[in-house]
Amino acid sequence: MQQEEASTVAATGPVLVLLPDSAAPLQASPDARGGDSTVLGLGLARRTVMAAARVGYRRIYFLARDQSVPSGITAISNWNTLVDVFALQPGPLVIAHVAVLAEPEWLARLIEAQNELVRWVAKPHALIIVPSAAVADALAVLDADGEAYDLSAVQELLTRHFGPPAEIPVAIDPMVLATSSDIDAAEWRLLCGLVKDTDGFMARNIERPISLRISRRLASTGVTPNQITLLSVAIGLCGAMFFLSAHWLWQTVGALFFLAHSILDGCDGELARLRFQESRVGGIIDYWGDNVVHIVVFACMAVGWSLSIADPWPLLLGVAAGLGNLGSAGLVYWRVMHTKKDSGPLFTSVATVSGQTLTRMLDTASRRDFIYLVLILALLGKSNWFLVLAAVGAPIFFFLLLLLAAREHFQTV
Repeated sequence: MQQEEASTVAATGPVLVLLPDSAAPLQASPDARGGDSTVLGLGLARRTVMAAARVGYRRIYFLARDQSVPSGITAISNWNTLVDVFALQPGPLVIAHVAVLAEPEWLARLIEAQNELVRWVAKPHALIIVPSAAVADALAVLDADGEAYDLSAVQELLTRHFGPPAEIPVAIDPMVLATSSDIDAAEWRLLCGLVKDTDGFMARNIERPISLRISRRLASTGVTPNQITLLSVAIGLCGAMFFLSAHWLWQTVGALFFLAHSILDGCDGELARLRFQESRVGGIIDYWGDNVVHIVVFACMAVGWSLSIADPWPLLLGVAAGLGNLGSAGLVYWRVMHTKKDSGPLFTSVATVSGQTLTRMLDTASRRDFIYLVLILALLGKSNWFLVLAAVGAPIFFFLLLLLAAREHFQTV
């Protein structure tokens, strides 16, 4: 969007207006592109625009008087400009500190709570929400004053005319970056929000703490999520080659590469969510890249075992493990991911219906905590034991997915 006067904008959802607040000034390193502080590679104002747009805000403005306008935000010069905006599409008015840490979760909760609002609500120095029915009166009051260009001044003016604000009816705790020291806390708040409920125990407690720190370093660079995905796949494929040896040391190196692949595999999604760069193509590359790594690892384990005993029969185990993995991956992609249209991660579950016991069991089994078993067995020089488990488990997993698919089909007929 260009820095231009808003006059006729056809859009839906609430109107979001960003304001400075002299009572909570921002004293942080400026973003050369936007004039506001940078948090994990994005200026605060730019992050607000992208986070708000993600959850349905289509009208986002910066009320500028003598203030410099952050890059990428439509500027308006006075409150009266918004009258035409609301005439085209009514909705609530959300006024936020320009230095607020915008997060899709609480922005979405504001939209959900708008029907519960009967009067204006506020969190001092952070957020004001005026319900649709009161917007016209509020704009008239703010425009008539001529000095309402500061969040604290706006709250004081609305209090004087409409009485004290009510409490926001939902759990919303937006963070405002008042000083440069708040940037570190804001970054970790965003990073901790990336931890998934679907993470396995080991992934949550070992891999996430590492991947989040890597993602934090990468956020301000030009590295893209898809580049991280491809690097992760390359590391996994390199690690697979070490399983061609029967020696415990080389198997351990391969297992460590496999673990590094898994850690980096978390970084691509984290980076995409931090920068609002999620894409269907990225999700597909990530999903199939992981499965290719798994199949190649199984194949190398089988070949290595066969070479060490000079007998071809372990190759059958590799075929069973690989085909079971491929069949499961293809079935889940076709049933769950192929037609998925909503935003967010492409792969979240092996089933289309959540809550069933079998679904929960298969979702748990699909997590990659098994990598730590590979590492333990590699230290003992017994990676072939894992191949036996995979040769039995992967086909069983595939047939259970078929059972789950049949059950869901008959439940919907």
